[in-house]
Amino acid sequence: MFAVVKIAGQQFKVQEGESLYVPHLQGKNGDKIELSEVLLADKDGQLSAGADTNAVVTAEIVSDLVKGDKVIAFKMKRRKGFRKKHGHRTHYTLIKIESIA
Repeated sequence: MFAVVKIAGQQFKVQEGESLYVPHLQGKNGDKIELSEVLLADKDGQLSAGADTNAVVTAEIVSDLVKGDKVIAFKMKRRKGFRKKHGHRTHYTLIKIESIA
């Protein structure tokens, strides 16, 4: 049994018991969240998609703030003395899928 859910504008394929990193969500460790925007659901071999889907995915927040790898944007113009360095680390949330109903 699997489902495709939309979280923060991105689509994720999820299964029960699976852990995954998603864009940062509000909440603390141990909070239960309900993902109601299900795009596709598979229940015993029967696929339902679009408006027919009435499944709800429940998940638990395992780690509320995980920082991703550092990304550096470096700009330089040769012989002009222009150098600009800008970097960031994307924030993620680790969730564990509990059930698909």
